[in-house]
Amino acid sequence: MFENTKAFSGFSVDDIEAAKRFYGEVLGLRISEANGMLTLHIAGDRDILVYPKKDHTPATFTILNFPVDDVESAVDELRARGVKFEQYENLDEKGIFRGQGPLIAWFTDPAGNILSVLQV
Repeated sequence: MFENTKAFSGFSVDDIEAAKRFYGEVLGLRISEANGMLTLHIAGDRDILVYPKKDHTPATFTILNFPVDDVESAVDELRARGVKFEQYENLDEKGIFRGQGPLIAWFTDPAGNILSVLQV
């Protein structure tokens, strides 16, 4: 039924203007705005909808992963832009997980949603 549907993902935030600044200026994504919502235009031609929700509760899981060639450089660049990385158990001083699987570091958007950069 849906095999040819171009599905897309979406998530909520409590402040569209803060999300617009963060995703557009801090992360450098191309964004557009219509009907009080944002669209994140990411590589691969699969847009992501960001919509306001008054009773927004931050996701307790990673909602968006950004694959990068070099996690260390990505973390350093994001830190220089004011992004704070989560400090979970078993992470190094930069907030990078170096256990099994890819190198990965988690951070949050202004609404508290969890995002990550991971080395591919």
